[in-house]
Amino acid sequence: MCLAIPGEVLEVLADRPELAKVDVSGVRRNINIGLLGDEPPEPGEWVLIHVGFALSKIDESEARAVLEFLESVGQAYADELEALHDSRID
Repeated sequence: MCLAIPGEVLEVLADRPELAKVDVSGVRRNINIGLLGDEPPEPGEWVLIHVGFALSKIDESEARAVLEFLESVGQAYADELEALHDSRID
């Protein structure tokens, strides 16, 4: 199963503006925000992430609702978090 999971943008990397550091349930990783075009997210905003790419911006209430749902489905969410933890975009 493939999931898009919400992450909170912590910072956009100054030297690589197509990358942002995000927090997904305590896991912090760089993700590619290039698909968001002319409206890149800012720190404090939320994005939906799939395989290291931000697909869209979402508001915080939607992000929290999705996180609650994902936590309720259990293992698929845990597997996605593990894959995110093991991935790196440098």
